[in-house]
Amino acid sequence: MFCYKCGAELSEKDFCTNCGADVRKYKKIIYRSNSLYNDGLEKAEVRDLSGAVISLRQCLKLNKDHVEARNLLGLVYFECGEIVEALTEWVISKNIRPQKNIADDYINIVQSDQQRLASLNQAVKKYNQAVEFCEQDSLDYAKIQLKKVVGLNPKFVKAQQLLALLYMQNDEWESAKKALKRCLKVDVNNTTTLRYLKEASFMTEGEESPIKKPRKGVIAKDSIVIQHGNETIIQPNYGKNPIGGSSNLILHILIGIGIGALACYFLVVPAVVQSTKNSMNEEIRQISENSDSKSADITDLEQRVAALSDENQKLQEQLGSYTGEGGALQTVDGLMNAAQSYLNNPEDLTTVSEILYQIDKDYVAMQGSTAYQALYEGLMAKVGGEVASINLENGIIYKNQGDYTTAVEKLEKAWYFNPNDPEILYTLAETYQQSGNMDKANELYNQLVMNFPDSEYSDMSERNIASAATGGSVVEQENPGAEEVTVTDGN
Repeated sequence: MFCYKCGAELSEKDFCTNCGADVRKYKKIIYRSNSLYNDGLEKAEVRDLSGAVISLRQCLKLNKDHVEARNLLGLVYFECGEIVEALTEWVISKNIRPQKNIADDYINIVQSDQQRLASLNQAVKKYNQAVEFCEQDSLDYAKIQLKKVVGLNPKFVKAQQLLALLYMQNDEWESAKKALKRCLKVDVNNTTTLRYLKEASFMTEGEESPIKKPRKGVIAKDSIVIQHGNETIIQPNYGKNPIGGSSNLILHILIGIGIGALACYFLVVPAVVQSTKNSMNEEIRQISENSDSKSADITDLEQRVAALSDENQKLQEQLGSYTGEGGALQTVDGLMNAAQSYLNNPEDLTTVSEILYQIDKDYVAMQGSTAYQALYEGLMAKVGGEVASINLENGIIYKNQGDYTTAVEKLEKAWYFNPNDPEILYTLAETYQQSGNMDKANELYNQLVMNFPDSEYSDMSERNIASAATGGSVVEQENPGAEEVTVTDGN
């Protein structure tokens, strides 16, 4: 131990023999710091990583230059999947002791495997994105991102805990227990993990919940309720006279007579009227058959005029298909303009995407030449993915803000440029559902289930269809704690 004032080695005395500084409190602080380091080391050896973090951070509060404690804290963070915090501690340790520091080896090991480092960085980014989705109440998107995170870094304890919490939110208790047990393999004494696991174990193995009582208003006032085991039987109580007396009997007879009269009017009368119409039609047919040849000639000429008019109309429509709006000439010009715009400025995706969005895909597929189709597909490959990604992000932002009209516009454009991404189709269907257009939402959900049966969004679509069929609805909730989000212009 060295004097904090002059750097000389201290003896057993309570003062520095070199400069005379009082070092009693300083020694107590250093001894306490070393004790906390030893405690953190013992906890790390038995995989009590959360306890080790607490002890080591207390150690560094007392002695921020404790290099061994910083190196060990970095190892604990790395084992828990928190790569950024680990590298931070090792870099600080290296700055404190530039030479003969094992932190150099730790940093070199991490940075030498660039593929592994990129995978860990991607996991951290996806975790942060999942947290943002949770703040925006987009729990399904958050769950998908967290599954990707634990796939990239299975030891990421915080990601496993958040995924388990989302499972518990959806009453998927067994899946939550599996995620929490994976956390315990990394950190055996994590308080948050143990608390979640206790709740999940109670819901799957604890006492049965009591039978829910019928809601107020469901049971009639005079009904008889019979409890049979776990079943509740509700039987109406009609009393001795289910009809309600002689006055009610007369009323029922009068109602029956009225119903019979209405049935006669709506069933018998239309049959008589139809029979009369048939007789009149037969007489008209006979008169028509006896008409003279002049009437036949006039009819023939009228038919020829009508045929010529139809042919003229078809020719006009065909001409319009070439020269009018959306016609072949306009479609070809549009594609040429898009290609020219891309060649002039490849970075201007807005102009190119706007022109491509006006082109009819059906015309390209059915009537376009091979070179025309190749040019169209080439431009779509260059700009389609990025434009679809930008519009998808903007669509989600507008949807979360409740601006469903703009959200649908952005998501429709994203689907136009990337019709192979089930996430876009699911988000578009969900937006229609939240805006109240359930027919359109079900149409898109069914399309997603049919075209992407192996996608995670297929199961989510089936749940939304079932929820809507049973009277459920998706309610857009405001998030007053969320920061304002800037929408990127991707048209």
